[in-house]
Amino acid sequence: MPEKLILDVDTGIDDAIGILLAVKSKKFDLLGITTVNGNVSLDAATVNTCKILDLLEETEIPVIKGAETPLFREPFFEHRIHGEDGLGGALKDIPARNVASDGFAPDFIINSILSFSGEVTLVCTGPLTNLALAVKKCPQITKHVKKVIFMGGVVKGVGNITPTAEFNAYVDPEAAKIVLQAGFPAIVQVGLDVTRKALLTKEHISKLKNEKLASYIEESTRDYQEKYYSRYGVHACAMHDPLAVGIAINNTIAVTEKHYVDVETKSELCDGQLVCDFQNRLNKQPNLEVCLEVDAEAFFAMFIKILNS
Repeated sequence: MPEKLILDVDTGIDDAIGILLAVKSKKFDLLGITTVNGNVSLDAATVNTCKILDLLEETEIPVIKGAETPLFREPFFEHRIHGEDGLGGALKDIPARNVASDGFAPDFIINSILSFSGEVTLVCTGPLTNLALAVKKCPQITKHVKKVIFMGGVVKGVGNITPTAEFNAYVDPEAAKIVLQAGFPAIVQVGLDVTRKALLTKEHISKLKNEKLASYIEESTRDYQEKYYSRYGVHACAMHDPLAVGIAINNTIAVTEKHYVDVETKSELCDGQLVCDFQNRLNKQPNLEVCLEVDAEAFFAMFIKILNS
């Protein structure tokens, strides 16, 4: 039986590729895709999600809008990387045919988890605002969700928005803190430590046989690859969000360790930093599975095979 899944996204370039991977994998009963402000505004993330479902000719998966702002902070968008539209301009002149369903994402998350106790995996690829709101409203969902996988943070490397913080955790660190302290029995962090090792190149795109998807991915990642080259000297697009989906499909591609992790929310320099207690200095029970290694070759073999299916 397909695994029941909710994707929670702030659909920019890599979220969109993650959606393509999740839908094309046929591994999931995708209950819905919830949207949140992050890379772009809530409205833009929602429209982008609908456009990606249009690209897949998928009309049955509901899209539900969520939080318009972080819990306590002003929105902080990443147009520099994702473009003004969030998809690198790839679909900017194409109107969305799909439209968002009624409802509020945190309520949809709660109702879905309680309706299918022990069956729902939640993959979050944007700031954790929607899940934090769901936890605050209904703390018992932690006992009924199958697993949470979120893309966010970095525990051994440097940040990508500040010297210490990854974008999703930086945008809403209070939400991340609520989620990490909520008591989810199975929660996996997919951070920059591993996503920076999963780099999509033109060679990967050339192996995609579906011309429509290959053309979209090439166009949407073109500027991203140039910006990545200007900073790191490599023409590539880091597959932050698709890797989180890939681990939901096959968790053997990553090596994880259980540790106690908290989030800095009150620092002038380090807001949004995930602090991982590798040496058990705090003497607290582990609350998170941290991804530390990834088999990038296996991930891309799976990615290409699924998109070619």
